[in-house]
Amino acid sequence: MRVIKYPSREQWDKILTRPALDVEKLRATVNGVLEKVRTQGDKAVKEFELTFDKVQLPSLSVSDEEWAEAEALVDDELKNALALAHENIAKFHAAQQFSGQKVETQPGVTCWQKAVPIEKVGLYIPGGTAPLFSTVLMLATPAKIAGCKEIVLCTPPNREGKVNPAILMAARIAGVSKIFKIGGVQAIAAMAYGTESVPKVYKIFGPGNQYVVAAKQAVSLKDVAIDMPAGPSEVEVLADEASNPVFVAADLLSQAEHGVDSQVLLITTSESLIDKVQEEVERQLNLLPRKDLAARALENSQIVLVKNQEEMMEMSNAYAPEHLIISTSNYMELAEKVQNAGSVFLGNYSCESAGDYASGTNHTLPTNGYAKAYSGVCLDSFIRKITFQELTAEGIRRIGPAVEIMAANEQLDAHKNAMTVRLKSIEQ
Repeated sequence: MRVIKYPSREQWDKILTRPALDVEKLRATVNGVLEKVRTQGDKAVKEFELTFDKVQLPSLSVSDEEWAEAEALVDDELKNALALAHENIAKFHAAQQFSGQKVETQPGVTCWQKAVPIEKVGLYIPGGTAPLFSTVLMLATPAKIAGCKEIVLCTPPNREGKVNPAILMAARIAGVSKIFKIGGVQAIAAMAYGTESVPKVYKIFGPGNQYVVAAKQAVSLKDVAIDMPAGPSEVEVLADEASNPVFVAADLLSQAEHGVDSQVLLITTSESLIDKVQEEVERQLNLLPRKDLAARALENSQIVLVKNQEEMMEMSNAYAPEHLIISTSNYMELAEKVQNAGSVFLGNYSCESAGDYASGTNHTLPTNGYAKAYSGVCLDSFIRKITFQELTAEGIRRIGPAVEIMAANEQLDAHKNAMTVRLKSIEQ
């Protein structure tokens, strides 16, 4: 990790730049796959599965036999862990349920909102370098609570044509049964356009590699909604002399092992902490099975020494991290100053891993600075709010003249007339 001490404000933009995703270079490949799946359906999906996932699939659906096999392959220890995580995720997201209130804005003018679920949603679950069965719980659990009628899940198969059994087990616990063995761009295309096997959905959720990100962006232009723009995963740690260097190093590495394009950032006010953290990173890195991936991610990462906590928070809010860990002695005080972040972890014991798996919060979060404008996935991500209004004769009397004046001044005479004929009717 590169160490930068007391950078000037002019250096911040360069320091906080993420590893670039050149989506334009992928565009031709991605658009070719999208168009072929759109026009040829299952046939194209199977061809791309053979090309990209190296497997010939007689059927895209997970069979009853595969479900039973997964049940037997997943041990009780993992099943219990999944059940605990599901319970906490469900509890946290159920508490977000919307309760609309009727508001009388004027006597005789009543307005309100009603929350309705998105009827058909698609979940993409990566299964490449790491099968993210935890993401099944993060997406399917709020979808079920919201009341989505159809939940479609796509995930890449292995070279034997099978889905990771833990993904299937997580899906069963979360109540999802419509699973297709499709990965990458072809999965996004199948859910966006629909095929003979895969239903078309109205919104697609889930992380993925740069091809999946590019595909989601492409289909979101006119075909289907998506959860958020997303890129490589990232974590930022804020630390001072009270922070535990062992914990800090562990947090940095837990993010770095996601992939070579992940980024980790440590901002600290303590110069003495830097050496301790670097030593711990090196020691812990050598113990990791995925150390080669993590080591390459660390090449994109840095430690920044700043003058004070005010500067620390300004830099953090400028970066807008996906995950923000505040391990300073006064973490609650700094938490009040967080403006831009996907999910925040407070104190020495709140590791990012807790939120990734089992604390209850959602781990599908905005990356690449999008936390300045986007929230992470929550119950609201799976619902729509429809507004209603009811006007009585008294309501027309109260606001009718204002509506007429505003419509006339916008030169929209038909708008004005719609109110005028009503006003005249109640004056007779």
